[in-house]
Amino acid sequence: MRRVTKIAAASIASAALAFTATACGESSTESGGQDKGVGLAFDVGGRDDHSFNESAARGVDKAKKELGVDAKMMTAKNNETEADREQRLSQLAEAGYNPVIGVGFNYEKSITKVAKDFPDTTFGVVDAVAKGKNIDSMVFSEHEGSYLAGVAAALKTKTDKVGFIGGTQNALIRKFEAGFIQGVKETKKDVKVVPEYLYPNNDKGFNDPAAAKAKAKGMLDRDIDVIYTAAGQSGAGSVESIAKKKGAWAIGVDSDQYLQPGLAQYKESILTSMMKNVDVAVFDLIKSVEEGKPLTGTNAYLLKDGGVRLAKSGGNIDDIMPQIEEAKEKIISGEIKVDEQPKG
Repeated sequence: MRRVTKIAAASIASAALAFTATACGESSTESGGQDKGVGLAFDVGGRDDHSFNESAARGVDKAKKELGVDAKMMTAKNNETEADREQRLSQLAEAGYNPVIGVGFNYEKSITKVAKDFPDTTFGVVDAVAKGKNIDSMVFSEHEGSYLAGVAAALKTKTDKVGFIGGTQNALIRKFEAGFIQGVKETKKDVKVVPEYLYPNNDKGFNDPAAAKAKAKGMLDRDIDVIYTAAGQSGAGSVESIAKKKGAWAIGVDSDQYLQPGLAQYKESILTSMMKNVDVAVFDLIKSVEEGKPLTGTNAYLLKDGGVRLAKSGGNIDDIMPQIEEAKEKIISGEIKVDEQPKG
């Protein structure tokens, strides 16, 4: 069933090629039969990135618990080729996993190609629009959620200097930057926003915590006291640096980083996280396949549907929730139109 729709994500509540689905990546429970369950192909960083991949994995975990499906998860490496991604997806499809989901925009071309070879398998791709009758393209309004993160940063900074760290300077991550800057400036126009990137065009930016740690320290040394990092697993390095400076705040991304076990020692420095509910989109697709009515087409998860939101864990934004809610309602009503790319 082909659909082009905006999904109401109100239910909030990834052979031996160098796949290295490793301690940072592969887990598998397999059963006999044609469809073995879901095959999930992570982007770099693997499940334990405390961020984007982790969110996708939560969707699979929910499906295993509630729907009884099995799953196999595989992890990408830095500097992979299209052939690497194609072979990973093909391996999952050939083994009988359905759906097969690529987590991240890097899977756009490989999903498009491999889906043609397996017309009876439903494929999903996160953060990209891939062409194919059997593909579910899951996209999100990162800029809208990031606007709210900008509101929070503007209201919490004591130095009137905030920072944004992106993993790599591509169109997707610049959506985060654009929304964040606009949210800051439209809340307190005199606050200075410093955007910086770990790499201009290299996916290692999502798997280099040391680089993010150094970048964040450089910002802190310039009296920037609130830093929003959109860089996958690299963000853990940023949070580590921020936690060492009294009064500084980190804003996490994709998952609620305050609740991530791997970041527990730093959680008191995490102001909030801009949650991108990849878990909801992943679960929606798995459930649709299990019900025999697979989602296909482009499905958008927006702020108004709960597709993106700010985490409240820790209570650190409780005092500014009225301003955040006001901004949210203005975005939903259309009074505020959030930029998808930075101006200038």
